[in-house]
Amino acid sequence: MITHTSPLAGSRSLPRPFWMLWLGIVVNRAGAMVQPFLSVYLTRVQGFGIGETGAVMAAFGVGSVLSHMVAGRLADRFGRRATLTGGMLATSVSMVLMGAASGFAFVAVTAFLLGLTIESYRPASQAMVADLVPPSVRPRAYGLLFWGVNLGYAVAMVAGGWFADRGATAMFGVNAAVAVAFAVLVWRAVPESRQAAPTGGAWRSVLRDPVMLAFSIVTAAYGAMYAQAFTTLPLAMAGQGISGVHFGLVMALNGVLIVAVQPLAGKRLSRLDPNRVLAAGTAIVATGFALTAFVHDEGGLAVTVVVWTAGEIAVAGSIPTIVSLLSPPALQGTYAGVSGMSWSVGAVLAPVLGSLLLPLGPGPLWGGVAAVGMAAALGSIALGGPVRLRSHTWT
Repeated sequence: MITHTSPLAGSRSLPRPFWMLWLGIVVNRAGAMVQPFLSVYLTRVQGFGIGETGAVMAAFGVGSVLSHMVAGRLADRFGRRATLTGGMLATSVSMVLMGAASGFAFVAVTAFLLGLTIESYRPASQAMVADLVPPSVRPRAYGLLFWGVNLGYAVAMVAGGWFADRGATAMFGVNAAVAVAFAVLVWRAVPESRQAAPTGGAWRSVLRDPVMLAFSIVTAAYGAMYAQAFTTLPLAMAGQGISGVHFGLVMALNGVLIVAVQPLAGKRLSRLDPNRVLAAGTAIVATGFALTAFVHDEGGLAVTVVVWTAGEIAVAGSIPTIVSLLSPPALQGTYAGVSGMSWSVGAVLAPVLGSLLLPLGPGPLWGGVAAVGMAAALGSIALGGPVRLRSHTWT
């Protein structure tokens, strides 16, 4: 039972199906150890070189980008529960196939299939929350999903590191098992939530929606900035003489702060306009990265991580909330899929942006990254009026 002293107090109005979905996501992410250690597996177990590893990771990335669009449309067409359950079962099969694969061609194909299925739960779960939770509570609900993902991810990183040091093959079996557990939990404990009949011309509707297209650009820009933390930042800090061990310890602050602060901050942020929250959060993340230009040791890096993590916590619930407000009730999955794809595109562009700016030095690098973020913040502010107008259309 949730008490008033719990960090989740105040979230008791969220319906039971939401909490079952939340529990399933935590379980799934706690066993999701393949993705963060995939490159380790490819080099240590498969014996691939840098070029082959990069090609396999690219195949995985292409599948991941497509998965959001495919799963989002399926969630509208066949229902949230069926899509989520089927996607997790397909993920389990893909895990087993990749764990058994050998040879570059077979591994690359299974990596694409794994990328195509592993993220399928995201648009379906995002649409399910929009179905189950009224708009005023959605920022808190989406923030709690983000919290659950990070809670599970912390477990996965510890467990995945243990398996990675022991050959890594077994982690595919564990990941496949938790995907099945997630599927069973959703099928048995989460009823279908889709409230509107499926419609044709879903992609045409999105392409004719200038507000959603503009917001997708904002999302991609934010993703291109935020993903620097896992692409360019490690390289830049190595150039500053910060060891990999110390870098990892400082970066652990990100997860610790999210787990400790998100439930408390989410309740307060849910009372505010989501576009303004997104703009403020994005600007704070940009400020954190801008300050990285002045980092010379672990202490300075820790300060910047704290700053951009605070912004990340604000952003977490606002992006899916805005997407749910923009979407017609019958296209929640499709719109969520487009949003997820935009984020993935931004993440793909992140290393490209970073590699172009890194040789120019810390000032141009982190100033340029921050400029991308500030542009996204301004875009969010500009879209505030159209988003509020659209939200009144569906209420």
